[in-house]
Amino acid sequence: MADFDHILVGSGINALVAAAMLSRKGKRVLVLERSDRFGGCMRTDEITLPGFHHDVMAATFVLFLTSPAHAALGADLARHGLEFCHTKHPTAVLRPDGASLVLSTDRAANIKAFNDLSQGDGDRHGADVGAIEADAPFLFALLGGELWSWPTARLLAGQAWKRGARGLAAWMGEALRPTRAWLEANYSSDLVQALWAPWALHTGLTTESAYGAQMGKVIAFALEAAGAPVIKGGAGRAVDAFKALIEENGGELRAGADVDRILISNGRATGVRLADGTEIKAANVICSVAPGQLYGRLLRDQGAPAPDSLDEGLRQFRHGRGNFQLHYALDGPIRWKTAGLEDVALIHLADSIDSVSKSSNEAERGMLPEKPTICVGQPHRLDPTRCPEGRSILWLQIPDAPRSLKGDAAGQIRTDGAWTEAVREAFADRIEAILADHIEGFSETVLARKAYSPADLEAMNINLVGGDPYGGACALDQFFIWRPFSGSKNHATAIDNLHHIGASTHPGPGLGGGSGFLLAKRLGA
Repeated sequence: MADFDHILVGSGINALVAAAMLSRKGKRVLVLERSDRFGGCMRTDEITLPGFHHDVMAATFVLFLTSPAHAALGADLARHGLEFCHTKHPTAVLRPDGASLVLSTDRAANIKAFNDLSQGDGDRHGADVGAIEADAPFLFALLGGELWSWPTARLLAGQAWKRGARGLAAWMGEALRPTRAWLEANYSSDLVQALWAPWALHTGLTTESAYGAQMGKVIAFALEAAGAPVIKGGAGRAVDAFKALIEENGGELRAGADVDRILISNGRATGVRLADGTEIKAANVICSVAPGQLYGRLLRDQGAPAPDSLDEGLRQFRHGRGNFQLHYALDGPIRWKTAGLEDVALIHLADSIDSVSKSSNEAERGMLPEKPTICVGQPHRLDPTRCPEGRSILWLQIPDAPRSLKGDAAGQIRTDGAWTEAVREAFADRIEAILADHIEGFSETVLARKAYSPADLEAMNINLVGGDPYGGACALDQFFIWRPFSGSKNHATAIDNLHHIGASTHPGPGLGGGSGFLLAKRLGA
């Protein structure tokens, strides 16, 4: 007799979505988390000074707000305290010379602003986001739906009938263009190009990666339509709301419960064994972990059935660039030297497509970027509860940090192949110097700062291998139907009743909760 209908290993956004949906259907659900807190990359801490609440990793929730998971669970989560904070200005780019471009949630305003920079650029923007809007039912079914399914097959057949075989092939070919090709062919303004180029890094790609153009257009559409919302009180409040909802539905969550291995009998998952020896039985085991954790640790020495390609798949599977986080507690307001940035949610410090390409290439080669692409969030402007009145916080993410450190592209920081404290702080100094150039009197306002290297992030969450926040490189060969492996099919494994979800599986990384939602629906939620 199983103790639970479903055991979920890990408690990131996908596990919480699946647990909430399954428990709502009356299923007996248990969430097991090895660390002392739930939420995976969603955590809020007073890491600098008391009263300053920083989102240590994930910060903005546009992907969740626009997801099927939120459509299904949003009202219940709101009852348990989940509240979004918004701004009319989701993103901007700030170039080294102080020139900037701010995106609005008003499409007409964006079209005018882009046309003012270069005639035709605004019209092109309207056409790009309008095409995403028109294609939304088809496109978002591909990006977020269950790919190996009859509904997807019927969807593709319907599109082939509607567009013609050549028309559908042309659409696919256009979707596979890199970010650079899209921007250089369609936008004359360097500022417009610089506005969108850094967003390629937030999809786990580079400006030269296939299908970056389509992802860039999707991001432009999403930011314009839904902004870049943050959670009131911090990302950790979203975890609190999920926990309360799951428990309200009779589910259970246990922190500090390190799953040591999955129990298998006759080719079927029957439960888990914890590190302390406790065995828990379940009809289904759902693992929201990186592939190396699932196959290298939880299924070790099992003699379990596996596809012939599994060993090769694990050998070929690769993680992407690391992430670097830098947080500030500041005394007083942020005085940007460039006007109009005060209420922007996310500001990229970047010069151009080339600067983004250069920094990401250096990181992929294991080098500390000479001039990293910097994403600056100022969540207190959306949510004043984040810090004491009259003070400020900054959330900085560097999405092009080297996962395996080999050296410094600038030749200034001594490295020995490891993310030591000295290397971390020296790289933070480089980032701070770039930031300080754009903020009046910045150094005098700093009360405290806290940096996290890729190694620090992995130490907090073993699924962030090398600080990779995307569950594996998002290049085309290990995305869509090939994620995590070329032989993958939906979220199944070769073991009956053992399921794999999370950023390493389709539909990939982000806070949309897509894999948890899809599996929960398949399991009857």
